[in-house]
Amino acid sequence: MSKSIFELVDELPTSGLTISMLKSLDFVAPGEWQNTVGFVNTIRDVTGETDEDLIQQIGERAIYLYNDRSQGYQRAMWLYQTVDNTDKALGAAALANKVGEKIPLLSFLNSVTPKADKAQTIDLSLKLVAELVAFCQINGIPGDSIGDFVASLGEYSGESLMRMVALVCVDGLIPLGPDFISKAISALNQTNPQELENNSTFKGIQDAIPGNNASSKLNFIGESFDSVKGWMSGLVNGNNLTPQKVVNHLQGFVEIADDKLDYLAAFLDMSTNYYEHTGTQTLARRLIERAVAEI
Repeated sequence: MSKSIFELVDELPTSGLTISMLKSLDFVAPGEWQNTVGFVNTIRDVTGETDEDLIQQIGERAIYLYNDRSQGYQRAMWLYQTVDNTDKALGAAALANKVGEKIPLLSFLNSVTPKADKAQTIDLSLKLVAELVAFCQINGIPGDSIGDFVASLGEYSGESLMRMVALVCVDGLIPLGPDFISKAISALNQTNPQELENNSTFKGIQDAIPGNNASSKLNFIGESFDSVKGWMSGLVNGNNLTPQKVVNHLQGFVEIADDKLDYLAAFLDMSTNYYEHTGTQTLARRLIERAVAEI
C-alpha cells in the first residue's frame, strides 16, 4: 500500500457523487452514517477524546497496527479499493465537474454500457465476498469464516451498515430488480468457472477468495451469497425496498427515466466508490478502537 491510513482518511472527500448517493440512502438506516473525514477527526469521533497527547498516542498506535503486515488491515483496504476500481470506466473523470448538479443521465448513455444480468450478479456476489474476506482480515480470523460473518451482520452499524445497504440497493435492486436475490442465486448456479475467470473483478481479487481453483472459488462465492440471502431479504422486506423507492430517493442528485435502471446502475458503478469510501472509514474506526484498547 503506497499511502498510510491517516493519508487515506485525510483525503476522503466531503462532497461528490459518492457522498450524495450514500446520503440519499439514509432512509434505509436513518442516522447510521456520518461522513466523518480526517484522521484526527475520526479519532475524536470514535473515542470522544479531547486530550491532544492521548489523541496523538492513539493515532500513532493505529498507524503502527495498519503498517504491520502480519495484521490484515492493508489487505482489507486493498479489497475495498479493488472491487470499486474494477467497476470504473474511463468516463468517471469526465463526471467530476458535474458534482453538485442534477445530472440528466440520458446525456451519458453513449458512454455507459449496462452489464448483462450475469455479469452484474457476479459483481454483486464478489463485492459481498470482498466484504466477508475483509471482515475476516480485520478481525484476524480465517478468510472462509462465513458463519462468523453472517452472525456479525446483525451487529453492523455506521459506515459498515451503510456499505451493505448500498450493496443491496445499488448493486442488487436497481440493476437486477425486486427479485434480485433469487435471480442472483439462479445465475450463480448457471455460471461456470470459465465465466468467472473472465470477470474483471474476479481477476482483481481472486487470490483473496478461499479455494484452490476457479471452481472451488465459485462454490465459495455461491455459498457466501446463499448464507447472506436471509439478511438481505430482511433488509429489503423490513424497509419495503423496491427499485422505484430507491430511485425516488436518488432523484435528489440524478434524474433517470424508469425504463433506464440498468443504465443508472452502470452510471453509479462508473462514478462512485462507496465501497472504498466507507471501507476506509470502517478500517480507521476498527484501528482506532483497537489502539485505544491497547494503550
